Amino acid sequence: MNRMLILLAAVFLVFIGVMSALFVVDEREKVLVLQFGRVVATKEDPGLSFKIPIIQNVVRYDDRILSRDIDPLEVTPLDDRRLVVDAFARYRIIDVNKFREVTGASGDTAISIAGTRLDRILSSQTREVLGSVSSNDILSSDRFALMLRIRNGAIAEAEKMGIEVVDVRLKRTDLPRQNLDATFARMRAEREREAADEIARGNEAAQRVRAQADREQVVIVSEAKRESEIIRGEADAERNAIFASAFGEDPEFFEFYRSLNAYAKSIRGSNSTMVMSPNSEFFNYFKSDLGAE
Repeated sequence: MNRMLILLAAVFLVFIGVMSALFVVDEREKVLVLQFGRVVATKEDPGLSFKIPIIQNVVRYDDRILSRDIDPLEVTPLDDRRLVVDAFARYRIIDVNKFREVTGASGDTAISIAGTRLDRILSSQTREVLGSVSSNDILSSDRFALMLRIRNGAIAEAEKMGIEVVDVRLKRTDLPRQNLDATFARMRAEREREAADEIARGNEAAQRVRAQADREQVVIVSEAKRESEIIRGEADAERNAIFASAFGEDPEFFEFYRSLNAYAKSIRGSNSTMVMSPNSEFFNYFKSDLGAE
């Protein structure tokens, strides 16, 4: 019975030892085998691997493409127009031995340390590249070349950490809040100036149209008055001709007609009082009437 227990215990210990010596390398990982803190093996191919139990242990690192958001930073292009740039980078670990030497850690701690150093590299390259061009180049749709320059500039520094920078992208490039407010104010002033110019040009055009209309009115009225005077003159001439003809046929009747018109005009309305000599020729026809009586 005791032998059976000892045998079972030995089998169990062997099983435990074998299981502790086996480990699986995932296709999404790279694994370092450490012995007393020193790297003795690097496992990058997925599958089943072995290590010495107790003496050796494994450290795993992510082999996928990782993403890192860079904190927004201010850059000053050649035209001194400050911009706030928000970018991110994609990278992967290509040399786990170097990566461990630089970070001195494993897992998420190593990723965090490497990300902080990568932020400094990318921030430096971003300021250097964007500071060598104008803000219009940064804000244009052709800024892919700028992102490629930032990536290429960061590759050499990142390789020292065992990292390959796969891509760098600028997510947002805006003016700082104070500059943005000043820009909006300047744009508003510019639009107001343009509106004032348009109003002034409109008033000038309206004044020209109004002056032209006034000139045409004067010409038309003058022409109408001239034509009316001609017509009136022709009518007066015709009337005088008629009167002259009538006077020639019966001068006594014509004198009588003219005197009646003069009486009617002189005693019109409330003006019924006249002061003149009774012997005046104005009342000749009245005298004739009185003499007849």
